[in-house]
Amino acid sequence: MTAMVTPFDDNQEIDYGRLDRVIEHLIATGTTTLVVSGTTGESPTLTSDEKISLFKYVVEKAAGRVKVVAGTSSNSTKASVKLSQEAEAAGVDGLLLVVPYYNKPTQEGMYQHFKAIAEAVQIPCILYNVPGRSSVNMTSETTLRLAEIGNVAATKEASGDFNQISEIIAAAPAGFKVYSGDDNLTLPLLAIGAYGVVSVASHVVGNEMTEMITQFVEGNVAEAAQIHAKLMPVFQGLFLTTSPTLVKAALNLSGIAVGGVRLPLVDAAPELVEEIGTRLKKIKD
Repeated sequence: MTAMVTPFDDNQEIDYGRLDRVIEHLIATGTTTLVVSGTTGESPTLTSDEKISLFKYVVEKAAGRVKVVAGTSSNSTKASVKLSQEAEAAGVDGLLLVVPYYNKPTQEGMYQHFKAIAEAVQIPCILYNVPGRSSVNMTSETTLRLAEIGNVAATKEASGDFNQISEIIAAAPAGFKVYSGDDNLTLPLLAIGAYGVVSVASHVVGNEMTEMITQFVEGNVAEAAQIHAKLMPVFQGLFLTTSPTLVKAALNLSGIAVGGVRLPLVDAAPELVEEIGTRLKKIKD
């Protein structure tokens, strides 16, 4: 899966022409699911109307070639339920539901938040645990409790806690999938039973990411490890400042115009743009 950027024009409005190019580029380089309006898509600065328009547009453009997952959770359960229902009506294949941020819910609060959303829709729901952004961690116990709800189908784990992730993988019901939420941990997590990745780096190294996963799945672990090592400077480089600032810069450098970021984010310093360009060039050479 790719957590897709939202392209903007020079006036910081969504640029649907540029979005067409991004969609086609991602499909051509191995993405099998487009995640729309996640953190990388700058969901905190998109309005609800913009999100719904994006959901409808990407579903139409994808035309069944890949799955479309909509980021619909926020720190308001009521608003999340409403947006999730509208996303379902727009035809998306599933929802990505982030742990509520800022208001720091308890584990029971998280459970009730996700349960309310899941019960309000029929499509699959993917939990998203990212304590670095939400300021709270969803424990393995809460994740496993939620996994018992019929349409809670997966979790995107960006906690970086291998003990926690291992506990989820070991005790999850049949069919429940765990995705890495960190590009640099994709291969290690595949090794302990994760299913895949919700990636940022796949915007610019999609073919290489696909090859790494394919090599691992086919049992060629040493080959997968070599690709992982080669990609690590890019994985790390894209997060030298707040994402998605540098992935947008990297796309622009690669000839896929996506514009800048919306305030309160600001474009990356020139030296950081130069650095990610250098790291990408080494991968491609």
